[in-house]
Amino acid sequence: GGVKVLLCPRSVSVPIFAPRREDMEWLLCRRLPSLLRPQQRLVLQPPPGRSYSSPRLNVPKSAVDVARSVGVCSMMRLPLHDSSQGLDAAFVGVPLDTGTSNRPGARFGPRHIRAESSLLRAYNGATKAAPFESLMVADIGDVNVNLYDLKQSCKMIREAFQKITSTGCIPLTLGGDHTITYPILQALAEKHGPVGLVHIDAHADTSDIVLGSKICHGTPFRRCVEEGLLDCKRVVQIGLRGSTYEPDGYIWGREQGFRTVTGHECWLRSLAPLMVEVRQQMGDGPVYISFDIDGLDPAFAPGTGTPEIAGLHPSQALEIIQGCRGMRIIGCDLVEVAPLYDPSGNTALTAANLLFEMLCVLPNVKYY
Repeated sequence: GGVKVLLCPRSVSVPIFAPRREDMEWLLCRRLPSLLRPQQRLVLQPPPGRSYSSPRLNVPKSAVDVARSVGVCSMMRLPLHDSSQGLDAAFVGVPLDTGTSNRPGARFGPRHIRAESSLLRAYNGATKAAPFESLMVADIGDVNVNLYDLKQSCKMIREAFQKITSTGCIPLTLGGDHTITYPILQALAEKHGPVGLVHIDAHADTSDIVLGSKICHGTPFRRCVEEGLLDCKRVVQIGLRGSTYEPDGYIWGREQGFRTVTGHECWLRSLAPLMVEVRQQMGDGPVYISFDIDGLDPAFAPGTGTPEIAGLHPSQALEIIQGCRGMRIIGCDLVEVAPLYDPSGNTALTAANLLFEMLCVLPNVKYY
């Protein structure tokens, strides 16, 4: 009883004592990648009389077959990979919160988002997206950070994402506070040039210096503008609200060319028409989606460090992300989940769903 793995231009048979799906996943994730050349195409053939849900792509375990409480905690219970090599898209955690200005705890966001993601299934029931029939997706674990040195952490994040992007993989990042978007965009812009940005947040995050520091979760997009990482005419910020330090807290962004859509402009309305305009604004250039969970009203997402009342509803968040379909998306993040402040787990559950929605709008995803 062996598992036959076809490699172009030849095939090899790899004996396994018990040809179970778990054995095959272990073999593929831990042993074969180091043996394969990048140009080789991996095709999995089950032993006679056995079948698997997909011959080529990773598929989340179904709760019909395996209980949700079973197994190592990974995003959507996908296989864990050591790197992004051979992947079209990857979930990656960045457990950093030393850039926060109010309530800490976002370092635990990735862990809790993964735990709550066990409820997710392989297909999008609303849009009929089938990402796991289209893309090779896995969880590649967390980026290491230095919780005692924010600048060093940014360097570590940038270098990690340079490696991810060098393989052609699209990262879907679990934060972590919003500081992490700055080094991520450094890595992405190095490959793609200045990028467009769909930014959902209660805060503009364009401050210059906070408590003497130029790097924190309130400054990432000013740093990005200064370094030429953003195509400022293709930046939209949605859901901005709350008290500000000046009469017009968003004027700096508008002066750079950002489109700002305040929270009160979103009240009691569908955002689908807005996203038609945003798609036109983004054009065919590279686009990054950055979603701060505090963009949502704290009634729906209380587990965050800087909540602001009168925010977006989850249905509006879905309209925004689903409205990004057709854009040339090169990366996404979901940040600022601080699980300590929501013992129900609903904030992390919402975050997991939003990350799945982002996966569903990546280029080349199949729709039924």
